[in-house]
Amino acid sequence: MKRYLFIINLLVACLTTTVMQAQTGTFRFAQLTDLHLSMHNPNPTEDLLRSIARINATDSIDFVLVTGDITEEGDRATLEKVKSCLDLLKAKYYVALGNHETKWSDSGCTAFGEVFGYERFAFEHKGVLFLGFNSGPLMRMAYGHVVPQDISWMKDEVEKAGAGKPVILATHYPMQEGDVDNWYDVTDAVRPYNVRLFVGGHYHSCRNLSYDGIPGILMRSNLRDKEGRQGYGIYEVTPDSIRVFTCQAGEAPQRFAAFSMTANYYDHQGKAEKYPDFSVNESYKVKPRWTVQTGAGIYCSPAVADGRVFVGDDMGRLTAYSLKKGEKLWSFAAGKRIVGTPAAVEGVVVFGSADRHIYGLNTTDGRLLWTVDADEPVLGAVSIAQGIAYIGASDHTFRAIDIHTGKVIWAYNQVKGYIETKPLIADSLVIFGAWDNTLYALHKDTGHEVWKWTGGLTGMHYSPAAVWPVAAHGKVFIADPQRALTAIDIKTGETVWRTYQSKVRETVGLSEDQARIFSKTMNDSIVCYSTLENVPTQVWASNVGFGYEHAPSMQAEKGGLMFGSTKEGLIFALDGKTGAVVWKHKVGNSLINTVIPLNRNEVLFTATSGEVGLLKARY
Repeated sequence: MKRYLFIINLLVACLTTTVMQAQTGTFRFAQLTDLHLSMHNPNPTEDLLRSIARINATDSIDFVLVTGDITEEGDRATLEKVKSCLDLLKAKYYVALGNHETKWSDSGCTAFGEVFGYERFAFEHKGVLFLGFNSGPLMRMAYGHVVPQDISWMKDEVEKAGAGKPVILATHYPMQEGDVDNWYDVTDAVRPYNVRLFVGGHYHSCRNLSYDGIPGILMRSNLRDKEGRQGYGIYEVTPDSIRVFTCQAGEAPQRFAAFSMTANYYDHQGKAEKYPDFSVNESYKVKPRWTVQTGAGIYCSPAVADGRVFVGDDMGRLTAYSLKKGEKLWSFAAGKRIVGTPAAVEGVVVFGSADRHIYGLNTTDGRLLWTVDADEPVLGAVSIAQGIAYIGASDHTFRAIDIHTGKVIWAYNQVKGYIETKPLIADSLVIFGAWDNTLYALHKDTGHEVWKWTGGLTGMHYSPAAVWPVAAHGKVFIADPQRALTAIDIKTGETVWRTYQSKVRETVGLSEDQARIFSKTMNDSIVCYSTLENVPTQVWASNVGFGYEHAPSMQAEKGGLMFGSTKEGLIFALDGKTGAVVWKHKVGNSLINTVIPLNRNEVLFTATSGEVGLLKARY
């Protein structure tokens, strides 16, 4: 009898072991990353097809993770080309967005979801939960960022799966300081769960990292290296371990790293190893009058009218808040995300959406007054003058619209690139840049082209497209990604002067007396130049101490103070004539869009992390 009990117990133990193995599984998957396909360069496509052929020829590949930068410019045609290549895989594949799909996207990143059917993914395979989500800066040059709604989604997914379920997370950026501005929000959110590994790319090289104790792997780019070798990664998952291999053309797989599926790598009850430093706030008398956490990413500045603040967000909502207290008054749901800054005047607020519409709403109650259809997403910011709204879209068209009727007064359809900037209205002209290396000047009443400026710019990434132009004393001023501050004759479009002295990038602002312009350098400083001379004449340079910086957030002067902001949550005020720092205040650690000063004491802001707020300073 004892013998039979022993045999039964042994069979139960074996069965239990088999069930546990079935739950955790043994399988292999491949990782492709940083493909950078382009319609102008055949090499990345050839590299991808070679890898696909090798993966298809490899036994027991259950699926493929593709971790971002699948295109060079984020355009729909290239996304469709990537999909046509990936569809050749025998195994199922899952794609996460990279910064090249989010920063330079003429669709406002909506084409990715339309082509692939999702912007994030969740699936379980042999007992392991896989989650993939965007970590790139959407439409703004900044650090990577994971938006609030994606963090909430991620927590919901792991909660549904159960605290003990092994989880592997796929992103493009590494979740660490200097790469993702809110890395600590992500690691703190997933820390209570059984996260075994992050996998990603971005650096085009293999790296074995730790994100607040959680293991992280970056895989090499699929692009060929200097020796002509291109490749990808293979992961072998067992109930006990994860082994990581790099696979390069003409070579046997090389083991790169290995991780336990059972060991504790981090304190599940702990916190991030480091958080942003807010000690600067102790030095100045600046406090929020009110702050609202919207729960969605925000990529546009606020608009103000009739005692209300109007803000568009990543969920496609245009929301009105009380200027006095920040109370939510109403919200209007567009079809897709809102990227461009709205404008409001005479009881009407106007904005564009990635759903291919331009909207006019009543400022009092959010009632829809009219819509204008576009053929592609509308990412441009709005400027309004004399009852006419001016806005550009990704259908190569710039429009002038009567804000009360929604009638299109004129449409200029000769723009070669897509438009995201806020147009300048000056001297009977409307002036704007596009992602085609060109600054356009049209007659504001007729839409007729007056001049175009390129300044010898080459390559889409160097276009004067994110900067909001300003004008004074017969000159238009811009700063482009080539790091040049530039003055252009407003009548002829000829370059008056162009200087690389200060290494500025995509930001410019005008003083109230129109005698000076401001710009932000890529390291610590704000510079001020005269608008009066026909040669570049620096008035002052001020070390604000904000570090490395490339966010396209403009400067604005009010009450003698110049206000600016950074990609790491800092808002600052300088004396407009001397550059002396008056105050600094850190509201978070994510990009602050162009701030709107109400007076020398109060400034409105929005942040990519979802905050809308009003700061008040005491002197």
